[in-house]
Amino acid sequence: MKIGIVGGGQLGRMVTQEAIKMNYNVIVLDPTPDCPAKKAGAKQIVGSLTDSEKIHKLAKQVDVLTFEIEHIDTKTLKALEAEGGIVHPSPHSLEIIKDKLTQKKSLQKYDIPTAPFHEVKNEQDIHDLSKKIGFPFLLKSRYGGYDGRGNFFVSKPEDIPEAIKTLGIDKVYIEEYVPFQKELAVMVARGSDGMIHSYPVVETIHKDNILHFTLTPAPIESSIQENARNLARSVMKHLGGYGVFGIEMFLTKDNKILINEIAPRVHNSGHYTIDACHTSQFKQHLLAITGQPLQTPAMKVKAAVMVNILGDRIGRANPVGLSKVKKLPGITVHIYGKLQTKPQRKMGHITVVGERLEECLRLAKKAREMVTI
Repeated sequence: MKIGIVGGGQLGRMVTQEAIKMNYNVIVLDPTPDCPAKKAGAKQIVGSLTDSEKIHKLAKQVDVLTFEIEHIDTKTLKALEAEGGIVHPSPHSLEIIKDKLTQKKSLQKYDIPTAPFHEVKNEQDIHDLSKKIGFPFLLKSRYGGYDGRGNFFVSKPEDIPEAIKTLGIDKVYIEEYVPFQKELAVMVARGSDGMIHSYPVVETIHKDNILHFTLTPAPIESSIQENARNLARSVMKHLGGYGVFGIEMFLTKDNKILINEIAPRVHNSGHYTIDACHTSQFKQHLLAITGQPLQTPAMKVKAAVMVNILGDRIGRANPVGLSKVKKLPGITVHIYGKLQTKPQRKMGHITVVGERLEECLRLAKKAREMVTI
């Protein structure tokens, strides 16, 4: 079987690595020559992720098409599906999710709790709403944006012009600020038989809007964990197609759970599954999109911490310290094979597994300090 992936970055790389273990061939479409997925063994079509002609070219060479990023041409994917092509997850679900305002409205339609949000069309709308909801709030781009890009924290009226200058006034919306005690995430998979499997709840720790650590299982009460998994499954019931989805959440100060955002793909908050679970999110995704039964998402260890390796300079990537890190107990290092590093760019990750979450976190911090890239 041949798997096609729109996007060949680190997520495409890790899907490719798992696909090769399963004796699948992989072809990716990516604009960067010798992208991370190609270095892992995929064939590559070099081209834009929104190039309809290149997407069609990719689709003609594979049995099933998937994607590693939301910001792609859903019109082309829907046309391919209408022509009989197999695309998972569903392009219709992707179309809803990639527009964050439409995503919020969809969740609201099904009574799934989110932070309060408001549609705006011009600067006056923003000023009028600010008088009603107060400060602070977030101005968010409806399209694009990841790792904090596309968000502007508005704390006072004087911030509004700068927010508009940064994000533009076209295709933005307002989300009310929710004071939360933790950010959580749940990876969820649906197979071709309709079965939904949810992975453990993780706590996600961000800095500068970029994920730095995941702690699994999340250090929260078991009742809250169960509520989070149930809410993630509820979200999946209203989305079409097979595959793995990342459901990001807020845990409010009064222990309520709100959906933050949905990713219709494998996700950074699920990287720990490679080393900590019986079935990684990447294998589960492949099982789902190829019509095979899903496998257990249960952990095979008691605790796991993942820490991202982010670039801190501009230049050619040069991983240093890996041999020392690998001598630490329970450590696995994953380097993505990107040629160029730059500040805050995701260059790899480290996973630590063990008996106690606190000890895994201590080792993860120690390991991260030993690595430069």
